Amino acid sequence: MAGRGGCGRAILIALVVVLGWLVVGGLAGPYSGKLGDVATNDNASFLPTNAEATRAQNLSAGFVEKQTTPALVVYERTAGLTPADEQRVRSDAARFGQVPGVVSPLPPPIVSQDRQAVQVVVPIDNSEGEQIRKVVDELRTIAGSDRDGLTVDVAGPAGLLADLIEVFTAIDGPLLLVTLVVVLIILLIVYRSPVLWLFPLLAAGMSYSLASVFVYYLAKNDVIKLNGQAQGILTVLVFGAGTDYALLLIARYREELHRHERPWDAMKTAWRGAALAILASGATVIVSLLCLLLSSLNSNRALGPVAAVGIAATLLVMLTFLPALLLLGGRWAFWPRRPRFDQAEPQTEHGIWSRVAGFVARRARTVWLVTAVVLAALTLGVTQLGATTLGQSDLFTNRTDSVAGQEVIARHYPAGTGSPATIFTRQETAQQVAEAAKGVRGVADVRPVTQQGQAGPPDPNAQPKVVDGRVQLQATLTDPPDSNGAERAIRDLRAAVHRVPGSDAVVGGFTAINVDTAAASTRDRNVIIPVVLVVIAVILALLLRALLAPVLLIATVVLSFLATLGLCALIFKYLFDFPGVDQSFPLFAFVFLVALGIDYNIFLMSRVREESVKRGTRAGVLTGLAVTGGVITSAGIVLAATFSALAVLPLVVLVELGVAVALGVLLDTIVVRSLLVPALSYDIGPKIWWPSRLSRTNREEGRAPVEVSRAG
Repeated sequence: MAGRGGCGRAILIALVVVLGWLVVGGLAGPYSGKLGDVATNDNASFLPTNAEATRAQNLSAGFVEKQTTPALVVYERTAGLTPADEQRVRSDAARFGQVPGVVSPLPPPIVSQDRQAVQVVVPIDNSEGEQIRKVVDELRTIAGSDRDGLTVDVAGPAGLLADLIEVFTAIDGPLLLVTLVVVLIILLIVYRSPVLWLFPLLAAGMSYSLASVFVYYLAKNDVIKLNGQAQGILTVLVFGAGTDYALLLIARYREELHRHERPWDAMKTAWRGAALAILASGATVIVSLLCLLLSSLNSNRALGPVAAVGIAATLLVMLTFLPALLLLGGRWAFWPRRPRFDQAEPQTEHGIWSRVAGFVARRARTVWLVTAVVLAALTLGVTQLGATTLGQSDLFTNRTDSVAGQEVIARHYPAGTGSPATIFTRQETAQQVAEAAKGVRGVADVRPVTQQGQAGPPDPNAQPKVVDGRVQLQATLTDPPDSNGAERAIRDLRAAVHRVPGSDAVVGGFTAINVDTAAASTRDRNVIIPVVLVVIAVILALLLRALLAPVLLIATVVLSFLATLGLCALIFKYLFDFPGVDQSFPLFAFVFLVALGIDYNIFLMSRVREESVKRGTRAGVLTGLAVTGGVITSAGIVLAATFSALAVLPLVVLVELGVAVALGVLLDTIVVRSLLVPALSYDIGPKIWWPSRLSRTNREEGRAPVEVSRAG
């Protein structure tokens, strides 16, 4: 009777927990669709305050009544513009000036020297923020579509920003839907149950809703800056990691249902056995992500807390809501393959993973040497990676309106027209700075901003505008503003004007923002990667109560990371034909691959240590591998598939990150965790736990348990 009463109380507690979480989910659910309302995608807002481009942006405020972002509406007729075309441009320009958010009056249309193109510079008020997209959409509506051989496109920084925002709006819908479908299909395959898949999927959805609430209010109150990239990563990370944690807990629960008659007792034991590994895994990811707070870029600093909040919410839900759901489902949750109470030990003598364990036992040294050499060979591909800031035409996987417009501008104008570099210098050195700038290769023209606020002067007698003793010059570049050539020109331009004595020159503008962003990314990579490695080593040492094992585990994951980069380099270059990777790619790939890749080693080695205490190290390695092999492989496939969902967004940066994480996770799951780590641990034996007491326990000196080795 006491047992039944205890079971009844457990069911009641589980019911209360589930109902409580359902109320939370009902309140939090709508916020997952509102994250786009508090996201910003302006690169300038992510720069460090001490960057030269940021200083230039601050200085520019005194030279204009309003800070603006230019849209370039460009018309092209390769046979030559007609009077009707010119009339249409003038008519459109007049209507552009009446659009709310456009700063009037507009500069006059600029006709190309070959008279095959004309562009209208439309300055858009920066205070409009994310409304820039709506202004650009209105400009595109007014300009209309191509007509009788006259093409029209809206490009420039505002056009590019509008296209980026349009891409990121897909996060709230298509990306979330694709992620859900991918997880659902894999869970159906893994569990082969019409019921069980619902539990982890419902828990993952609850995690995403809870995380969305916190991220929404943090971004709304300017505690963090949320951008579309962080929003997309949050979606796949929560569903991927959440499903991983669910798989681990459910597998342990199924195992304990064979040993315990009452589901409550089985869940208590399963929770105690799995919670430590899940918490250690989550803590590793959270702390690694929070290392991004050391970044000098606000965008990186934002991604760290956003993703960390997602993992924290996932841990909370998976260790409370999911166990309560499973307890309510009991054995029926596993229908039609319900686990029976038969007091069976884990099945290590049958199945594919027992055969893998047997193979590792017989060829341990050969296995880890061969796998290490193969991974090392893949690292050679890193030389083909190439880190570069992707140009506007390279940023998207499809040809957007802003890309087409930039190509037209490049054909008929100095490609930097409409998005010049801005130079701020003291009034007394303005002439010398202008001469120095004109002598820089890649600079087509240099003109001062006049009292009328135009970069001119059309009137040779117009005086430069002076603000606080400074003059603003505008340098038109010969290359497109987002190209490598333009970035080289900015670096050369800065070197030239900085050499002018007493000038105190500062160079900014769209291209300068890209240059400073790339420099900050390099600095962040050099600082954050070593910190992440040290933090993970500390967590592993505390979890495994050893020093040698954490060092070896980190070494294997770093090797896997470098091999993934090498493999990605070959895929990006020869399969996808991508021109390169963005400066932020290596850092993001490292943080996610190392933090998530170490998860599988944590899941494996925490179980190996548990079994080593009972059976001895070598037997513990083989038992741990055989018992966890199926669930960890399933978890890796789920995480790889969810990150692959980023490919639905037509943005090269996110496609590359999704592919890299997917490949890296599969390498970690199938090669590192299944072969390299077990074989290395088996070969080293008890010393793997040095300097703990377990390293001095020589319960067994040699080989695998008979049943495992025979199964091999």
